[in-house]
Amino acid sequence: MEKQRLDKIVASTGKWSRREVKELVRRGQILADGAAVRSADEKFDPEAVTLTVEGEPLLYRRYTWVMLNKPAGYLSATEDGRGPTVLDLLPEELRRQGLFPVGRLDRDTEGLLLLTNEGALAHALLSPKRHVDKVYYARAAGRLAEADCRAFAGGMTLEDGFQCQPAVLEILTAGETSEVLVTLREGKFHQVKRMLAARGAPVMYLERVKMGNLVLDRSLLRGKFRFLTEKETESLRRLV
Repeated sequence: MEKQRLDKIVASTGKWSRREVKELVRRGQILADGAAVRSADEKFDPEAVTLTVEGEPLLYRRYTWVMLNKPAGYLSATEDGRGPTVLDLLPEELRRQGLFPVGRLDRDTEGLLLLTNEGALAHALLSPKRHVDKVYYARAAGRLAEADCRAFAGGMTLEDGFQCQPAVLEILTAGETSEVLVTLREGKFHQVKRMLAARGAPVMYLERVKMGNLVLDRSLLRGKFRFLTEKETESLRRLV
């Protein structure tokens, strides 16, 4: 990997600013392969050098990927004057890394949301040409049946004229309230809600449970997050 300035490498973790890195170097608190670094301008290969900061090993990530179990009430944005955003659920060191949501979930929709600072891969995952499946669990007020499944599979035309791509509706339980899984290959504004409402079953609750090969980690409580593993990020790359 191309060599980078020390202050850029250390600051990329989000834990320290470049100014703080210079002060740490001045105090001899940053070691490269066991030797004190003399200048924050020194260049290293971040994937080849062993760095310690204040006695702790530095974990370098070229890009950061996070899985968040989004709760209701948060906006899928980096900033918004209308209320709290999903970035407010992350610690300060992660907010400093320039993370942004990969796609959007409505304010009242819960579940799987990815955040990253790797723009090219995020854009590819959201591209309609890539056909990355997104799976949602919904509770809807209405009795859904096989005819509704066929309507989803055929590509519905909504009231405003929008032509949906073919989708999958799987009925888990049917009654006055139906529980379903909806699989989309696109993600237009309120699309799951609009499609189910068009079949006479307005959504009462909506949760995204899968995106591509990634399934929502049920060990994550609402509002909690974890980093993706290397295997998981590689699975995303293979999709695109």
